[in-house]
Amino acid sequence: MSNNYWKKYRCLAGFVLCVFLALSMTVQAAEEGAKIKNRVAVISFQTIKPEAGTGNAVVCPICGAGVSGGKIQEESEKVVEEVFVNKLNELEGIEIIPSSKVQSVYKKISSAKQKGTFVDTLIKAGKELGADSLAVGYVYRFVERVGYGYSSEHPASVAFEIHLVKTADGSLIWRGFFDKTQKSLLENLFEISSFFRGGAKWVTARELTELGMDDVLETFPDLEN
Repeated sequence: MSNNYWKKYRCLAGFVLCVFLALSMTVQAAEEGAKIKNRVAVISFQTIKPEAGTGNAVVCPICGAGVSGGKIQEESEKVVEEVFVNKLNELEGIEIIPSSKVQSVYKKISSAKQKGTFVDTLIKAGKELGADSLAVGYVYRFVERVGYGYSSEHPASVAFEIHLVKTADGSLIWRGFFDKTQKSLLENLFEISSFFRGGAKWVTARELTELGMDDVLETFPDLEN
């Protein structure tokens, strides 16, 4: 066969290969896109402390529910948010929008002088971010364990709440609430499963948060766009 024939053959083979690769990439991208059920924007978690003269009572800014708050250690909201994001990343069909982008857009919208409620601000931020929903979290109590895993003077105590707000209309899709102070088996035999889940020891505040996050995310909805 002539050299021209082989040149044409190689060109045709190369063209077919390129088309095949392009189609494969398109199918792969479509399959990956189909797996994403919901794009979530996580607003920076906030702490809410009891006001003077109210005891330990605090009120959720989203749903208005009364909660028993307490002492909150510095930057505990970052700990609870980090645990939430890490756990959320393990769920299928969830795409978490990068935090830097979320906070930049939310700060711009929330600082602008405009009428409307807090939920209105969330809706505007969600639409600009292209998010299907927004997660808003609050820490009401975060007290670290005093002592060690085998012996503790004071146990860890954590209370937090997370809401998932639908961007389209501002409706509340889900509420995750956790409030616990670790107790020994002698104090509460009904919590034996929780005690052993924590390694049969006195856990730290972060470890208690992780256990609590596992519990609240059991009710996390199977979201569809």
